Formats: sequence, C-alpha cells, structure tokens
Amino acid sequence: MVLKTKDNKKWQYVEQGTGEVFLLLHGLFGFSSNWNSVLNHFSPHYKVVIPKLPIHTLPIKEANLDGLVKFLEVFIETKQLKNLTLIGNSLGGHLALIYMLRNPNKVKKLVLTGSSGLFENATGDAYLRRGDYAHVKKLIGYTFFNPNIVNKTFIDEIFKITNNIFKAIRMVKIAKSVRKNNMAKKITSINASVLLIWGLNDTITPPKVAHEFNRLIPRSKLQFIDECCHAPMIEQPEKFNHILEKFLQNGPN
Repeated sequence: MVLKTKDNKKWQYVEQGTGEVFLLLHGLFGFSSNWNSVLNHFSPHYKVVIPKLPIHTLPIKEANLDGLVKFLEVFIETKQLKNLTLIGNSLGGHLALIYMLRNPNKVKKLVLTGSSGLFENATGDAYLRRGDYAHVKKLIGYTFFNPNIVNKTFIDEIFKITNNIFKAIRMVKIAKSVRKNNMAKKITSINASVLLIWGLNDTITPPKVAHEFNRLIPRSKLQFIDECCHAPMIEQPEKFNHILEKFLQNGPN
C-alpha cells in the first residue's frame, strides 16, 4: 500500500480512519511506511495519524530530542488531538515518553516498541559512514532478525540520507541527544496504561532494556515476540497487531 501523505507546507503526515486517535512515531532511520501494517489493521476502527518527524529538516541548533518534542506538541495542538494512544518505535518511543510526561492529560495509553530512553547499543552514528553502501546495508540488516526482509529501495533511501552532509549532521546531533537523555528517574511517575512490545532478538535495545522499562513503569505490561529484532511492527506485523489489539481491549492487567 502506498501511503497518501498530507502536506500543508508546515508538516507532512498520514491520516486515515475516524474515532479514537492512534498517533504513531517512527525512529531515527524510520519512515511513515514503517507503520503500514498498523495503519491497515486499525484504521477501519480508529483514526490513525502518522506525522513525518522533521529529523532531517530541523534547524541545526534544534536538532535534538527537545526540538522534536516541541514539533510534536505543536502538531498535536494544531490538529486538536486528544485522548491519544501514543505508539513509538525506537527514537519515536523516546519522544512519546517525553511528550507524555509533559502532557499527561493528552495521552490515554502508551505503547513502546524497541524504545530508546534507558539504553541502546551505539549503532546510530555508525550508519553515517558516508559513501559506503555495503556498510549501510550490513547495519540495516543488523536491526532485523531476518535481514532479507529489507528491500533494496529501503537500503537505497537510507544510503541517500546518510550521503547528505546536512541530514547527517542533524542525525548525529539527535543520536547524541538520545544517549544523553536517560528517562529512568522520570518514568516511574507515569500513571497511564503502558504496553511494551519487544523483539526477543533485539540487538539495539536488548530484552534487558524492556525488562527495565517494565520494572520502572508502574502500570506496564511486557510482551516479547520471538524471531524478531528492533522493529516488530515491520518484522512480525500480525503478532504485533494481535498483542496491541488485546491490550486495547483489556488494558495492562
């Protein structure tokens, strides 16, 4: 499915369906299309909104977590979104945590998958070895249990991004800001229902990270997916959607 992206000059986003709002946040090297399976499964019953995060276009001085969260706050306020089910992968999960702590009344439920915020293996900057296609391909494959799931179009797009010096600078700054921002002392105050969907074979944010999130967040539930790495909604979409659907019906307990 080709996503129909709305563009109003200020931001780009996908929006489909009506009802309660699902807001989906991709990672540092992610795209809106990472959420295709979630969009297709849930948009018949929910309003699914996927903003394109301005990772490559923020002013250099604002290329950090705070700059991205401010973008998210303006986007949500302008779109008048409320009672959100906020779902974030990798960097997107980190942004979701910060947004929720700053705006607790806007978020009904939170779902994290492969989220940064506690610990991640330092692979982000390694992507930015410019001009080395084989290296980029290898590192992208490192984020999937089955590297063959990654098509050439995806690799080509990442390679193109890493070869752009201006985009690369922004991504390095954001990656550094992620590593400096540890959420351990803050997330204990989260009161909303939280679901953690984790790849059992995640090499970027290993299972021990998921267990630590589960220990620190009071009303959280952890579900692992086997033969799955850092992006369960891409690699194991049916299992991901099943776990998410059950959580929406029953809550964390």
